[in-house]
Amino acid sequence: MRMKKSALYVVVYLLFAVNVFAQFNKNIVIAHRGAWKVAGLPENSIASLNHAVALGCHGAEFDVHLTKDGVIVVNHDDNFYGMDIEKATYAELLTKQHPNGEKIPTLEAYLREGMKQTKTKLILEIKTSTVNLDRSLELTRLTVALVKKLKAEKWVEYICFSYDVGKKIHELNPKAKVAYLTGDVAPDVAKKDGYTGLDYHFSVYKEHPTWIKEAKALGLTVNAWTVNDKPEMQTLINQNVEYITTNEPELLFEVLGGK
Repeated sequence: MRMKKSALYVVVYLLFAVNVFAQFNKNIVIAHRGAWKVAGLPENSIASLNHAVALGCHGAEFDVHLTKDGVIVVNHDDNFYGMDIEKATYAELLTKQHPNGEKIPTLEAYLREGMKQTKTKLILEIKTSTVNLDRSLELTRLTVALVKKLKAEKWVEYICFSYDVGKKIHELNPKAKVAYLTGDVAPDVAKKDGYTGLDYHFSVYKEHPTWIKEAKALGLTVNAWTVNDKPEMQTLINQNVEYITTNEPELLFEVLGGK
């Protein structure tokens, strides 16, 4: 009888786990640097992440860099209020703050905050180092290792402008979802090199009108960035892209609601 109860508990736990991880919002809205613009929040802040979650976005995009002393931090630009991130220590960066009083988030703090919920994916962009490729690859190794350590794989999907970085992510975790940003590679090539999606500027799809269809045929996801006006949003929706990255998630929800 004891063994039967144990087996039942295992089954109940597994069903619970599956249900938890099946709750991510099923829409196309990716909030670029979090949802910040309308609410007047700092980009790439914990506050903008939480606002993206509150809005019901499928994903909140954010960017990571490596400090001089090896700490992974979240910020879009390679400087934080005038301080060069790669040339500064984490302690030095803490002397600055966002207008809302937040300090620059570490990737660990950002992931831990994002993992408190199971509605919004964490779309992690590994920024290309201004120093050299080795530095970009080191950031990649440390990032993938931290995601694994925190057991955050269910939440995290990767994007990158460096083609080598994306290939390295696939090497480190063949199951990871990785999309390429630059827009200079055809779908079949990206697929061959381990990418699971294209995440190109919307103008690229106009220059290469067959790429969306080709990508879908190959099983790649298609995202477009950064789309901030209704006509362009509607055009992409009509092309059945999986995701749209925008500074205006509220507007995109409005367009989706009007379909």
